[in-house]
Amino acid sequence: MALKTAEHYRSKTKPTWCKDCGDYKVLETLTAALAELELEPHDIVLTAGVGCASRLPFYTNSYGFHTVHGRALPAAIGIKIANRDRTVLSVGGDGDGFSIGGNHFIHASRKNPDLTYIIMDNEIYGLTKGQNSPTSHEDLLTKINPYEVVEERINPVLMALSFNTSFIARGFCDDQDQLKDMIVQAVKHKGFSFVHVLSPCTQYNQKVTYESLRKRIKQLPDGHDTSDRIISMKYALTQEPLYMGIFYKNARMTLNDKLEHLREISYDQIGNPSEYSLKDVIKQFE
Repeated sequence: MALKTAEHYRSKTKPTWCKDCGDYKVLETLTAALAELELEPHDIVLTAGVGCASRLPFYTNSYGFHTVHGRALPAAIGIKIANRDRTVLSVGGDGDGFSIGGNHFIHASRKNPDLTYIIMDNEIYGLTKGQNSPTSHEDLLTKINPYEVVEERINPVLMALSFNTSFIARGFCDDQDQLKDMIVQAVKHKGFSFVHVLSPCTQYNQKVTYESLRKRIKQLPDGHDTSDRIISMKYALTQEPLYMGIFYKNARMTLNDKLEHLREISYDQIGNPSEYSLKDVIKQFE
C-alpha cells in the first residue's frame, strides 16, 4: 500500500474562507494527521454544523455530513453507533459548538462515543459578519453589543474538564506540528476526544490575532499529569498565559462498548431478536 500524503485527503473544492483565516491551517494540519494515521479516505466520516469552520468537510476527500446548526455531534454519534469501524470526526466553530450546540457537547461527554471533536475557536461569529460568540472577550464591542458586552465568556477547556470529557487538548493553528500530534492522539484515543483550536478570524475580530496569541500562549509543564483532572483545571482556569497541550486523558468504556454489553445482556434474557417473528414481539406487549 502506497504511503498517504495530506493531498490524499483533500477534495477538489477550493476553500472559501477569508484570506489568512486560521481554518486553512487547521485543514492542512488535519489532513496531515490523517495521512500519518494512514487511514483510507472511505473509512473516514466528518460531520459539521453551520458556520465558517463547518465548511471544512467540503474540502476533504472523505464522507461528510453537513447538519443543521449545532447538531454535528448527534449526527456523528449516530454514525459511529451504526458503523463502529468508521473513523468519525466532528468539526465546527465556537458559535456552533458552544452556543446552539453546547447541550450536545455536555451529553456527548457523558456518553463517551469513540469520536474526535475539533472546534476552531475564533471568538466571533464570522459567517454572519461579526457578532459576539460564547468565547468572545468581555470587552469586544460589535454590532450586537455596541456599547457594552452583557454576557460573560465561557472557558471551553474548563467546561470539558467539568464534564469529564475523556480526552482534552488545546492547540494553536499556527503551531501545526503540535496540533497534528494532538489530532493523531485524539483519533487514537478510545472515547470522546475534544481538541480546542485557537484559529484567528482576520476579518471580524481584531482582538484575537496571530500576534496577540503568540504573546499569550505557553506550553503545559513537562511531565504534566494528564490523569489529574484537578491540576488540569488549574491550568485551564489561567488565561494569562494561555496553556497549550494535552490537558487530560481518561480511558473508560465507550458508548459502543456499553451498547454491545447491553446487547449481550438482552440476548441472555430474551434471546436473539433475529429469531423472533413479529407475532412474538407483539405478544410481549399483550
